Amino acid sequence: MQTVGIKELKTNPAVLMKAVEAGDYLLISKRGKPFALATSLENPMFDLGMKTWLLTRAFADGGISLGQLARSLDKSISDISKLLAVLGIPVLDYDLADELDTLESLS
Repeated sequence: MQTVGIKELKTNPAVLMKAVEAGDYLLISKRGKPFALATSLENPMFDLGMKTWLLTRAFADGGISLGQLARSLDKSISDISKLLAVLGIPVLDYDLADELDTLESLS
């Protein structure tokens, strides 16, 4: 992994291109502190970590179903339920009190 300051990156953007094309990470610093990380989108990290994060966020936000999440990650519903529990994301999202009020109004 290479490190480059943001000022150097502004004056020599080819550093970024070379690192990414080589399949390397480029740590970008600002005033001597890590600021950003650049890598190619073809990096396996995205298949292993970023993909899981993005899809679980999509599930939590209601964008995809539990089944779609499981299929997308090639996991069983049971495995996905365990993952969601570890991440603190509820598998079922409904208000029991609201359901009881509805049942009461129907009777």
